[in-house]
Amino acid sequence: MPAGDTRSTRPRGGTAEAADPLDVANRLRPVLLHLARHLRRETHALGITGGQASLLATIHGLPGIGVNELAAREGMSAPSICGHIDRLEAAGLVERVRAESGDRRRVGLSVSRAGERALVDVRRRRTAWLAQRLKNLEPGELDRISAAVDALARITIQDEKQP
Repeated sequence: MPAGDTRSTRPRGGTAEAADPLDVANRLRPVLLHLARHLRRETHALGITGGQASLLATIHGLPGIGVNELAAREGMSAPSICGHIDRLEAAGLVERVRAESGDRRRVGLSVSRAGERALVDVRRRRTAWLAQRLKNLEPGELDRISAAVDALARITIQDEKQP
């Protein structure tokens, strides 16, 4: 194995020994990326990108969020986020709302009714796509995936709590 290669040399199963986190990570990462790519494609039929759907979901979950906070949460620059918000606003999916009290210069973001419908459609299409593929699994495989969902959720929640 080349120097710097992080792949594990352990066999993949058949033993009672505990799984190696590095091996699991190396096998899981490309699967998750491929799955995310397929789920993003489901938004294209609705006329929005996966990135736009992600921004809509964040704004929907945090109504009134400002551009700077949204940029920080998304790991993007404020000017870049402004461009995305301009396109979402032009499509009628997002609205800019001035603060009624306090600093009137502050503009918060909210999802419009059309944006809410788009989010529902995105979730419905993604869920239907995934459910259709999960139906093709053996019952035991589906049970193992179901059990893994809780563990994966704990990883993401744990990561969000860290500064």
